[in-house]
Amino acid sequence: MPVYDSQHDAPALRSRLKESTGLVIACYCAAWCDTCTQYRPDFDSLADQWPQHTFVWIDIEESPDLLGEEDVENFPTVVIQGPKGNLFYGTLLPYISHLARLISHMDDRTPVIKGGPALLQILLAPAAQ
Repeated sequence: MPVYDSQHDAPALRSRLKESTGLVIACYCAAWCDTCTQYRPDFDSLADQWPQHTFVWIDIEESPDLLGEEDVENFPTVVIQGPKGNLFYGTLLPYISHLARLISHMDDRTPVIKGGPALLQILLAPAAQ
């Protein structure tokens, strides 16, 4: 499954979010960040391993509206969302195994957390108008 780029794949991403019942895993990064550049291929590979989930790459300078009122202080910052809200929001060390382990422990019993951006589907809705 491809990683959706929030800036260039917005229509396909909106469609995918309407259809998908899996998790949404979004990585907030910046084009100038070397850590993000090195992390991206592993993030892409992880998306191939979890096709039931939607993986999104968000450049915070190109799509700041997809953060809502949140700030990103370190990279990579990841949000994992279920249908009812955020299950995780925070900075991870740039080791894809950490994200893979986190995803593998998420299920329908994982509690929704307070904080983090709104559901990506909601944040993308104004762009459709």
